[in-house]
Amino acid sequence: MAQRGKKYQEAAKLIDPELEYTLAEACDLVKKTSKANFDESVDLDLRLGVDPRHADQMVRGSVTLPNGTGKEIRVLALVSEAKQEEAEEAGADHVGLDEYIEKIEDGWTDVDVIVATPDVMGKIGRLGRILGPRGLMPNPKSGTVTNDVADAIDEAKSGKVDFRVDDYGILHASIGRVSFDASDLRENALAFMREVMRLRPASAKGLYIRSAFMSSSMGPSIPLSRSSVISA
Repeated sequence: MAQRGKKYQEAAKLIDPELEYTLAEACDLVKKTSKANFDESVDLDLRLGVDPRHADQMVRGSVTLPNGTGKEIRVLALVSEAKQEEAEEAGADHVGLDEYIEKIEDGWTDVDVIVATPDVMGKIGRLGRILGPRGLMPNPKSGTVTNDVADAIDEAKSGKVDFRVDDYGILHASIGRVSFDASDLRENALAFMREVMRLRPASAKGLYIRSAFMSSSMGPSIPLSRSSVISA
């Protein structure tokens, strides 16, 4: 394993490996352990007691963070001509249909969110093999396939986070930036955790939250107490 850099090792010394931190403590500590020379993202990782191989234990959803993500979200609206003006007025960065289908098929995916209307899904369904692995495929469950294009774009721009448990039962979400106040990070984390708890599958047995960690994008992981998550 490669040796960690000096800054990382200095940051790691601030974390007691024998402790599990409350959410408030972790939000303070993650700012102190950020040593990079850019505004790192603050990430949460939850290991869930689910088996994603079973459809009834797939945890997937979205939440709008009360204090935003701190990231400028680039939105593509794949809509018919009748909806293009609405999408442009709502602030979509790219608006169109056939020309963007062609661009995506050629490998272009330089956006963060793609919104589409139901009437064009027949056309863009074939893009799933490209967009699916990148988490960009429009989906009714995440609110990105809708006739209310303006609302979907506004939600995406204002800090909506989509999440989905991976093959190992881990949920990952970015909840802000290290430049955020600790109290704002905590509010965002609580919003995410509450939604995850609400989505607990009825078929999940035993502990739902197995472990939880917070970190900056380049920093060491801070273990969270399970009670901080469960009581969110």
